[in-house]
Amino acid sequence: MRTIHCLNAISKYGLGFLTEDYKLTDDVNEAEGILVRSASLHEMEFSDSLLAVARAGAGVNNIPLEDCAKSGIVVFNTPGANANGVKELVLAGLMLASRDIIGGIAWCQENKDDENISKTVEKSKKAFAGGEVKGKKLGVIGLGAIGAEVANAAAALGMEVYGYDPYISVNAAWMLSRDVKHITSVDTIYQECDFISIHVPLMDSTRGMINQETFAKMKDGVVVLNFARDLLVNDDDMAAALASGKVKKYVSDFPNPKVVKMPNAIVIPHLGASTEESEDNCAKMAVMELMDYLENGNIRNSVNYPACDMGVCKTESRVAVMHLNVPNMIGQVTGMMASCGINISDMTNKSREKYAYTLMDLDKQPDEETIKKLRGIDGILRVRVIK
Repeated sequence: MRTIHCLNAISKYGLGFLTEDYKLTDDVNEAEGILVRSASLHEMEFSDSLLAVARAGAGVNNIPLEDCAKSGIVVFNTPGANANGVKELVLAGLMLASRDIIGGIAWCQENKDDENISKTVEKSKKAFAGGEVKGKKLGVIGLGAIGAEVANAAAALGMEVYGYDPYISVNAAWMLSRDVKHITSVDTIYQECDFISIHVPLMDSTRGMINQETFAKMKDGVVVLNFARDLLVNDDDMAAALASGKVKKYVSDFPNPKVVKMPNAIVIPHLGASTEESEDNCAKMAVMELMDYLENGNIRNSVNYPACDMGVCKTESRVAVMHLNVPNMIGQVTGMMASCGINISDMTNKSREKYAYTLMDLDKQPDEETIKKLRGIDGILRVRVIK
């Protein structure tokens, strides 16, 4: 029986995909797998029994990825599972920024006691007039699961859509509407677009990417939408751009002490993936990733180890080896197995930066002494007998 601990409330729909071979435990120290949403793991001491962490969502800032990698703990996320929910909120943000819907609703509330409001509104509504998005240019920076859906939906609304992503996957490219113009320079978006929507991960290279320098390239009165990560936008530079009118509206799904005080900022309380459907999809995907790894050693959508899939083991045994990505590691591992009289019927090795992962299907079960020798090889972080 395998044990799973939930650090947050996880969708019952998703947990329902756990088979009878799994049980939920309240004791995190006995868990082989952790399911988490927003709870922080940075201060947590990991037990030796912990093999994997699955984040029901895309962002993993709440998980110490390097510490997990060093301990041979695979961290999964669920890219694309919440894409439709975020896409729909981005479209809502487009409309809120184009039409003064918020101001109009506030006016109605302020005048709710006016018995002649139906007549008064005809004189007052012109103060909340806006524009239509059809025919306007939208630049989508990042064409992953969410960015591609936003681009496609905006094109269907009649917008002229420019998409930029130098690392676009083949699958994402196939999913992209032919009406979306895939451009090779992000400066084209800055210079040409009326609306700019950001959909990139937070990395050192993207932190503060929307700043004074990029504002200088943009059209006057541009609308910026940020439903990706708070720190992609330099708050001080955004405040200055809003004050000068360079940016007409800033729509952010990330409240912080600075952005909530900015005039002409439309701030939403991080609702991008806060739909029942998104939570169900993320939970299901996280559970399936966790089970496939625990049962078969396969890695899908990991953020700290390479993808690796050998399907279901059909031989006597399967062994997973997590190790540093250094020369001659495979030679040492296979040599050790040969010296112990064990034949490797199938094997795959994948690497990701300084870490690597090796799966071996064996013709017989390795004994404890063989596993002990494998663990003794310098650079090996964890050895796991799966079957």
